[in-house]
Amino acid sequence: MGCVPSKKKLSKADLEFLEENTEFTKDQIMEWYEGFILDCPNGELTRKKFIQVYRQFFPNGQAEAFCTHIFRTFDADNSGKIDFKEFLMAINITAKGNPEKKLKWAFKMYDIDSNGSIDRQEMLRIIESIYDLLGAGITKNASNGGMTGRDPYDTPESRTAQIFAIMDEDKNGVITEEEFIRGCLADRVLYQMLTADTGDSDR
Repeated sequence: MGCVPSKKKLSKADLEFLEENTEFTKDQIMEWYEGFILDCPNGELTRKKFIQVYRQFFPNGQAEAFCTHIFRTFDADNSGKIDFKEFLMAINITAKGNPEKKLKWAFKMYDIDSNGSIDRQEMLRIIESIYDLLGAGITKNASNGGMTGRDPYDTPESRTAQIFAIMDEDKNGVITEEEFIRGCLADRVLYQMLTADTGDSDR
């Protein structure tokens, strides 16, 4: 990985922002920053490098498609790069964020065209990437929230249909942010699935 030394420092303002807006301690933020600068001496992370870094959280699956969606969510200016603050916010929300924050972020990711609602095609695209991420042979066990062998009938298409049956309260073919959050908070397995949370829920 990148071993180019750098004197680039994390600004006091960014450090204070991250302390206030993430679950990481000052020491943890600085540890993440040191690793980030080793890999990205210019202080910017490309999509390719982001996928390489994020892949380590999901060693059993194909992370590229899901990471591309994550990257898009945080690359607000479509520059193809994110800085350290954006990177750590992404890691915080996906790995450590509280349920509602995770879901607000997840909604932005699912709402690919940013029109304020999720249609079936958008949902299907993300579900397909989550299935790739978690690995072809595993899925959530509804009885204990753990991982088990996947039902051959459990496809991205069937899962998308199930999600819409639960979440699309007014049956208008799209899911609003409010419907998305209510549906996930009411169903632990759905919450874990839609946030790609492979650990125990803190809810």
